Amino acid sequence: MFINVASGNPVKVEAVRELVPDYPFLQGIEIHSVEVPTGVSDQPKSLEETLGGAINRARSAFTEGCKYSIGLESGLMQVPYTKTGEMDFCACAIYDGRESHVGLSGAFEFPTEITKLIKSEGINASDACHKMGLSEEKNIGYQEGIIGIVSDGLIDRKAYTKQAIQMALVQLQHPELYV
Repeated sequence: MFINVASGNPVKVEAVRELVPDYPFLQGIEIHSVEVPTGVSDQPKSLEETLGGAINRARSAFTEGCKYSIGLESGLMQVPYTKTGEMDFCACAIYDGRESHVGLSGAFEFPTEITKLIKSEGINASDACHKMGLSEEKNIGYQEGIIGIVSDGLIDRKAYTKQAIQMALVQLQHPELYV
């Protein structure tokens, strides 16, 4: 039995791998990485688009013999009363072959200049972070993420990805409550 994680990003795959031992119903399950298209833009800019990307990933990664497939997508969503009007979050969709089980991480606000660059130039968060000079890395999402930089390492991308996965797993822990 195995789970397909719909990503080649080692941070996302490792987040799933680290959580599996905590869940008795997932004991002994193998984790596979499967790269699939998201069907959304490189930088999702709404709750609907981000969640749609996670669901698309999970459904595309589901194969024969697979117990679950997991799609993870980070993106922006509009949030009133914030400095930029936007916050970044991670969406998780776990697909069981019939339906998706969804969870979201906590959200945080990108530095103002990063949000401006994303909106004005249409670039993704990693490119905006690099262009702004916050990181020399071109693909910060494969490492600590922007959250790792702005929190001085107190929380990183893997931690907030794990939150989204845990929130989606609640529905699989207690399926009798979600009928």
